[in-house]
Amino acid sequence: MHADQLLNNTMVSWMEAEKGPVSDIVVSSRIRLARNLSRFPFPHLLTSENGRECLKQIKEAWEKSENGELATLELITLDELNPLQRQILVEKHLISPLHAASSDDYRGVLVNGDGSLAIMINEEDHIRIQCLLPGLQVGECYSKAQAVDDELEKNLNFAFDETRGYLTSCPTNVGTGMRASVMLHLPAVAISGLANRIFQNISQFGMTVRGLYGEGSEVIGNFFQLSNQVTLGQSEEDIVTHLTSVATQIVEQERVMRTRLESEMKYQLEDRVGRAFGILTNARIITSSEAIALLSDLRLGVDIGMISGIKTSALNELVVGMSPAHLQQKAGQEMDGYNRDLVRAQVIQETLRGEDDTGELTTDEQ
Repeated sequence: MHADQLLNNTMVSWMEAEKGPVSDIVVSSRIRLARNLSRFPFPHLLTSENGRECLKQIKEAWEKSENGELATLELITLDELNPLQRQILVEKHLISPLHAASSDDYRGVLVNGDGSLAIMINEEDHIRIQCLLPGLQVGECYSKAQAVDDELEKNLNFAFDETRGYLTSCPTNVGTGMRASVMLHLPAVAISGLANRIFQNISQFGMTVRGLYGEGSEVIGNFFQLSNQVTLGQSEEDIVTHLTSVATQIVEQERVMRTRLESEMKYQLEDRVGRAFGILTNARIITSSEAIALLSDLRLGVDIGMISGIKTSALNELVVGMSPAHLQQKAGQEMDGYNRDLVRAQVIQETLRGEDDTGELTTDEQ
């Protein structure tokens, strides 16, 4: 079952850096399409009765589908999951914190085994189709999500206005109903003090920047989620092209700054990466915020070849694996913050050292 696979294994598709282009800087790409059924109230106004009917119609449309992608999905209703299991799906970026807060039997998620395709049911909108892939693959995400959308629309009547486009719970999503985003790791831009200036400039072009877990989350560990802010008056293809273009420009700026840091601040950079590696592989207690900041420095060292024997995909997996719900699942019990910090340090050491202790700092002096 997909539920067992996703809940018990940390790795999901977007973490597999080696399978994604530009994955040394672009962690993942995502397309999300918001849709609502025309004859039902928006989810925040649903009763249990019409909520179940809404879920039933979506389930029937999924079961009738002949689309190959949809056939790989499995339905999980949120009442099947306990709060810890729902939080695990949040930490994997498969459902939202808003969705995880509910245990209603008419809310759920259709998801495939590797987490690359997920459809939240009765979250903020009746349907939220998400495709999430590693590296810079916005166009590929859009193609997969759009194919699913087209197939569902054969059997469902979506709320649509000829002038305004798709109607959504949040007015900012009206139009295409599409949010396109990329998760960027920009340590060199941040170290150089250029992040604020870059993101102030891109806000003028209808883009917004959020943290690791999207809307409402703060930026930590130099991970920035870049997404479109405007969905009305632009086509889906325009949004994809624009986001890919802006992301590509930011990637180039990050590459320039990495080269400059290696050239002008070589020893400071080696010290920063070495300290991160040393603390992460020896600390007995470590908080989530400190761990993510140090993993950002370590990831930079891995990506520029300063650290050998550690894969970027392992670091992606570790960011999720050391999150609170995953730690408590690993321990088999609920834990307070102190004990999570203890277990987090152990998980980090197990991952980075591995059985062969292959992680190694590489400098010209070695």
